[in-house]
Amino acid sequence: MYKTYYPKLDEIQQKWYVIDANNMALGRLASQVAAILRGKNKPYFTPHMDTGDFIIVINAEKVRLTGRKVETKRYFKHSGYIGSGRYETFKEIMAVHPEEVIRRAVKGMLPKNTLGKQLFRKLKVYCGAEHPHQAQQPEPLQLEG
Repeated sequence: MYKTYYPKLDEIQQKWYVIDANNMALGRLASQVAAILRGKNKPYFTPHMDTGDFIIVINAEKVRLTGRKVETKRYFKHSGYIGSGRYETFKEIMAVHPEEVIRRAVKGMLPKNTLGKQLFRKLKVYCGAEHPHQAQQPEPLQLEG
């Protein structure tokens, strides 16, 4: 009988990666980033543990959508008060906070529990090519899509 292997906390190695979102499709980028945050690219992936890496996404304002989603995609926003729900379009969010589009897409692909919140904190998204995480020596990562 074989026993399931669970990695110890000191065996888990977490790296920092930089991903350039220039001209990448939003959904493909988000799904690949979510998989790396969870640690699915590692041989010792365990669903209930944080085995993933840190991700820095740069050039968030240059992400693209396919088809007519630029005109039709809407995001729901609610303050908690009755009747305060409203929709924001993709163009409105990109004009004010372009990094929020990537954050929302990745957050929707992570688990909806405390582990998902912990994984989401390891995602850093920035407009432009500059980021303040040079001390962590992030490696550039090329994604398909």
